[in-house]
Amino acid sequence: MMERVLIFNPDGDREPSKRKLVFGNSTNIMELNNIKYQWAYDLYKTMGFTNFWIPEEIPMHEDRKQYEKELSPYERRAYELVLSFLIALDSYQVSMLKEFARYISAPELVMAITSQEFQEALHSYSYQFILESVVDPVKADEIYNYWRQDERLLERNKVVAQVYNDFIKNPTEENFIKAVFGNYVLESLYFYSGFAFFYTLGRQGKMRNTVQQIRYINRDELTHVSLFRNIILTLKEEAPELFTPEIEKWIYEFFKLATYQEIEWGKYVTQNQILGINDHLIDRYIKYLSNLRLTQIGYKPLFPEVTENPMKWIDTFRSINDTKTDFFQAKPQTYAKRTELKW
Repeated sequence: MMERVLIFNPDGDREPSKRKLVFGNSTNIMELNNIKYQWAYDLYKTMGFTNFWIPEEIPMHEDRKQYEKELSPYERRAYELVLSFLIALDSYQVSMLKEFARYISAPELVMAITSQEFQEALHSYSYQFILESVVDPVKADEIYNYWRQDERLLERNKVVAQVYNDFIKNPTEENFIKAVFGNYVLESLYFYSGFAFFYTLGRQGKMRNTVQQIRYINRDELTHVSLFRNIILTLKEEAPELFTPEIEKWIYEFFKLATYQEIEWGKYVTQNQILGINDHLIDRYIKYLSNLRLTQIGYKPLFPEVTENPMKWIDTFRSINDTKTDFFQAKPQTYAKRTELKW
């Protein structure tokens, strides 16, 4: 069993050179004049101060009109299902990041995880703001509870949460590393067919303010991907014993399962009936992202036949430009100071 970090450990080490991500002996005092993991401290400041945004700053009344009058039945269904799944994902993160922080022995990393937790809660609030602005209260309540009626969504929610629940119930080293990879996959893969759907609508001039909300959420998620990517790479250096042959095999199997589940979910959501996105594009796009996320943490791609992003326009569409004006030129975004994270 892994031991939780004490709130205060008077016998802990002060020296940054002795600090570790896990299994360290920190005093747990946040002595910020002594930083070992500068990347964690930088990400804390980026998430906490630079990438700050306010959902209410984005007016939603035009989206309500389009939702009611211009979206096809397939587009409305996809819009609702995607939001329902995103709500679940960010809900998991708000809860699970607390669990990670209890086992992290580097204070600057705890600060970064705390900033991520705040952003995940902000995303949950953003979804609620979208729903109250676009649909009536009865429909909003239905969307929150789609998982109770939609078996595909229920199964999706269960599978995504399983590695987290396994660690909470049994906090072993093996379950910890699986939960870390579960977080990385959730942030770097599970969001993306849903994001692609919204960007496809926005490219057609539909639901543009919902898309603006998604773009800020997407930018936040990229910092979260970077945070857990760095955690994985650092754990490989500091605790290589965690990466047993069994775990290495599990990582590929987990990525393969996650990739195919995200593809099937994307197809189920869009029903091959959304202009600008189809089953083939979803398949290639998610496999491309899976390869990218694996190679970014030092693993070989699962799908070597997919070498290019089939939806390159998404990268340009989601970026937030340096002039602090939103993509649709609706109003200045004075709180948006950065474009998107680059690795």
